[in-house]
Order: sequence, then C-alpha cells, then structure tokens
Amino acid sequence: MSLTPAPDPKPLPDLPADPGALPRWVSITFVVAFILVGYLLVSGYYERQSVQTQFDKSSAQVQSLAAQLDKANTNLSGLRGELDLTSKKLGLTQDELAHARSVAESTAKQQKKSEDQFRTQIGQVQQDTSAKFGEVATELNGTKSDVDATKKDLADTKAKLMSTVGDLGVQSGLIARNHEDVETLKRLGERNIYEFNITKAKEASKVGPVSITLRKVDVKKYKFTVGVMADDKNIEKKDKTVGEPVQFYVRGARAPYELVVFDVGKDKISGYLSTPKDAGAAPPAAGTPQ
Repeated sequence: MSLTPAPDPKPLPDLPADPGALPRWVSITFVVAFILVGYLLVSGYYERQSVQTQFDKSSAQVQSLAAQLDKANTNLSGLRGELDLTSKKLGLTQDELAHARSVAESTAKQQKKSEDQFRTQIGQVQQDTSAKFGEVATELNGTKSDVDATKKDLADTKAKLMSTVGDLGVQSGLIARNHEDVETLKRLGERNIYEFNITKAKEASKVGPVSITLRKVDVKKYKFTVGVMADDKNIEKKDKTVGEPVQFYVRGARAPYELVVFDVGKDKISGYLSTPKDAGAAPPAAGTPQ
C-alpha cells in the first residue's frame, strides 16, 4: 500500500452538517485548556507569594540592621561620656585628651562608614526585590499570551473541521476533507488515523488493523463501493459518498471504526481510516497509527 501524499483533491459537493451536539473530545479539550489556565494562574500566585515572603524577610533584615546601628550609636555616646569622665578623674594632659578625642572621631568615622555600607546593602536588597516582582509580572503576561494562543488554535480547529452522522446513524467525530485536514486530525490525537490511497485490485490493501478492497468507483457521482475485512468478517459498504463517514464495529471497540474517502479517481480512492483509542480495541495488524 502506498502512503504517498494524495493528489490535489477535486472539489467536493457540499455535505450537510449535523447541528447536533459537539463530540465529547472537543468538550474535554476545552476543559483541559481551562484547567491549564487555572494551573498557570495558581502557579503565578504562589510565585508572587514567594517573592512577597522574600521581601518581608528583607524588610526584617533592614529593621535588624537599623536596630544595630542605633545600638552602636548609643554605645559610642556612652564611650564618649566615659572618656570625658575618665579624663577628669585621671587628670589627662591636653595631648592625651586630644589623642583620645582623635580616637573617638576615628571611631565615629568608622561607624559612619559602616552605616553607609548598611544603607547600600538595604538599597541592593530593595532593588533585587523589585527586579523579582518585575520578572513575575513578565512571566504572568507571557502565560496569558500562551493561553490566548491555545484558545485561538482550538477555535480555528473547530471552524476548519466538521462533524456529521455516519452511515450507521452514529454521531461522528471531526471529519477531514483533504490531506491537510488529516494532518490536523493526527495532531489532535483523539483517534488513531491511517491515511490510504487504494487502487482497485484483486488483493485487499492493508489499512491499520483492517483490510480494504476497492470494488467500484463512480467518479461522476462521487460514489464508491468497498469491502472491509475486520474480525474475520467481510463487510460490504456499497455506493457510499465521498466525505461520508462509513462506520463499522470491531470486537472490543467501544466506538465504531470510520472510513472516510475524500477523493475518487478512475479505479482509485484516497482517504483515511479512523479508529478509537479504546483499551479494549483490537490491536493493529499492520502499520502504526500516525
């Protein structure tokens, strides 16, 4: 079986779209998107709480440094008082008193230098905290943009693909009408997708877990007849229309398999087989879902 890209599809007749309820996977996708938004917002909230905690700790450090500075100033004043008292008691000479005062002034300058260093450290802590707040705000804006883009992608996918009822009267999922739409279905990943190009022949073509035999093609009416071999049973699908979901059940699957042909030619058809991802579904006999 050739898996080469299908030729440019011929214009298809307009198919009636069923206004019924959307398939479950679309609702689930929207729920997952909203859960993702909630998770990102909660993550941003806890990030802000972490930065706020760091800011509070920085403020506590600032208060502690200020208290130490006040205590040092108090100690310095006490030292000056004790120095004057000692000078009087011991009858220090003017030179000795000048030296003592010089030492006191040197101590005061050192204290001033330490105070300036403390203030510089406080400013750095505040600057770092402000920078972290800015980073959190930027991350939140980026998260909002990602969420908006996800919502837009979901809306575009919904508008591009359609849903209809298959030949067994079962509501079908989103239907691809060309190779590009098939690639979109593959990216969605809700079902196993096996694209095919089948030519009329005596031997059946293996498509995923089933075998398909092309028996007749009516190019003018966009109709075809195929035989599908599944579970050792041959199912004939006669005079089906291009774009119509051809449905059949396979043992162990909770939902029907769907065969959709979106292009017909002389003795050939192009389309895809869609199978549910049920745990109880029959394993593929050949090929790998894409």
